[in-house]
Amino acid sequence: MALEDGGKAGRRRRGWGGGFPSLMRRKQVDSDRVRAAEGQGQPQLAKELNIPALVAIGVGSTIGAGVYVLVGTVAREHAGPALTISFLIAGIASALSAFCYAELASRCPSAGSAYHYSYICVGEGVAWLIGWALVLEYTIGGSAVARGISPNLALFFGGPDSLPWILSRHQLPWFDVIVDPCAAALVFVVTVLLCVGIKESSAVQGLITVLNACVMIFVIVAGSYIGFQIGWVGYKVTDGYFPHGINGMLAGSATVFFAYIGFDTVASTAEEVKNPQRDLPLGIGAALSICCCLYMMVSVVIVGLVPYFAMDPDTPISSVFAKHGMQWAMYIVTSGAVLALCSTLLGSLLPQPRILMAMARDGLLPSFFADVNKRTQVPVKSTVVTGLCAAALAFFMDVSQLAGMVSVGTLLAFTIVAVSILILRYVPPDEVPLPSSLQETFCLSQEYDEERVSGTLGDERCKTSETKDVILAESMEDPLIEKKITRKMDEMKRRKVAAFSIGSVCVGVLVLTSAASAAWMPFLPICIGCIVGALLLVAGLGLLSWIDQDDGRHSFGQSGGFTCPFVPLLPVMSILVNTYLLINLGGAAWMRVGIWLLVGVLVYILYGRTHSSLKDVIYVPVAQADEIHRSSSGYVS
Repeated sequence: MALEDGGKAGRRRRGWGGGFPSLMRRKQVDSDRVRAAEGQGQPQLAKELNIPALVAIGVGSTIGAGVYVLVGTVAREHAGPALTISFLIAGIASALSAFCYAELASRCPSAGSAYHYSYICVGEGVAWLIGWALVLEYTIGGSAVARGISPNLALFFGGPDSLPWILSRHQLPWFDVIVDPCAAALVFVVTVLLCVGIKESSAVQGLITVLNACVMIFVIVAGSYIGFQIGWVGYKVTDGYFPHGINGMLAGSATVFFAYIGFDTVASTAEEVKNPQRDLPLGIGAALSICCCLYMMVSVVIVGLVPYFAMDPDTPISSVFAKHGMQWAMYIVTSGAVLALCSTLLGSLLPQPRILMAMARDGLLPSFFADVNKRTQVPVKSTVVTGLCAAALAFFMDVSQLAGMVSVGTLLAFTIVAVSILILRYVPPDEVPLPSSLQETFCLSQEYDEERVSGTLGDERCKTSETKDVILAESMEDPLIEKKITRKMDEMKRRKVAAFSIGSVCVGVLVLTSAASAAWMPFLPICIGCIVGALLLVAGLGLLSWIDQDDGRHSFGQSGGFTCPFVPLLPVMSILVNTYLLINLGGAAWMRVGIWLLVGVLVYILYGRTHSSLKDVIYVPVAQADEIHRSSSGYVS
């Protein structure tokens, strides 16, 4: 009853139950929900991860078997001997997103990764779409990786299709479907391992990652030995270091950029890290740096052993060693590919249960997914559902054609995380949802204030106009009050300019990248689009550089962690790079992702919108919320 009859301030800031405004609901950055759950004795995720475990998860999730194939394809078609520079540029571009992830992960160390950050900074609608896209990304990614393991394993049994009958691929009669029991079995094994506990699964992933790194170091050392013997013939080609020009080298960077995707898995484990403010930024940075160094060293060696145009696009590393009389090295390289795929499979299935858990905690999915096992302290139910879905896809479908959908989800997440950094720095939420436990206290306080004011005025209602004039005149004469009002007006103006500038940056990036990628359009519209987009982008970036950042950023989330440098330039560059890659993924990938997102919109309308934990909350200014918390704790004591 108190909630219905609360004061005007509370009603004015009440959370919206439905319609378009519900898309803009934002949850509080401070993890009151976790503390409340701990007080009620609900099981929480185990805090077992440290820096070495985070580095193992990041490197293992990033370095897949693609590197054993990618060097040949990109060198032949795009970069030539300049492949190393392509990997360096792609690594720098990935670091732009990694910096943004590092700050948000240390400020908001809860499960959910990009979904969690966008829910706090942008709104419920965008957060739902990001979470829904990440669910698709990790499911398809895990299934595709599992399907890729069995052909590599078959090489140890004598060649393709040489696996034991129970594990080999079979075509179902009456159906044009090739099933892969080996892939499904591997997914089940990984699912069981993830259910055992985060400490055990991270230890296994660390072991696999170390073995994979040893294989890559073998390639670097053995390849360097051969290179010094033969004189690095790959760098003596007549076409020079840039056979396809600078554009070819940049095209190669865009291709190998996707080899760096995986460090975001570290952010999804934020709630299980012992010291998230210190360990998460270091884990993300160290993992990305190790991956970049290994990629560059492997590419330096392999490109130098054979001319780029003579490289085998399918097995470039194995074929290079075979040409120099080291056929036995094929088994070591194949072992590395299998280890890399197994580690990537672990990294693909690890984040999704935690994202499902975070969405269920917020009421957007059924509470079934939010359950945490008391003994293992992992979301077992979400992990089992994830494993069953990924195993079914890996068993029945060849999901390699759906790989582009994985990239869409990742790049969308990278883009929103960079936008969230701009919002955090310039227009952080100035109103927060009041916990349900304090809403009745707030409404009773509002009622008491209204009764006191009405009782005080009583029979003096006829003098209200005169009283207001006197108060206003005295306020204008008081320099402190006048200064406070002026400062508040200036702050409101600054926030409006900042919000407009962020919008200008986003629109400018979208127009610029769309026009630059529209090769089918005439030259004049492309030029006009690029000019308009560049003007909007530069204007927004200039305004953000000119105005001050919000003072509220210092108290946003947990302090003492990593701070993203070079704001606003760094997140704006991240938005530009990721949006350009998104635009160029192709229509087929976007059509499939569009269908999946449309299904997600329907699920949100039918369930998430009406079951959201923010459906009936009251929004109050941050300062007022702190005062309510203090008064409530004082009353309890």
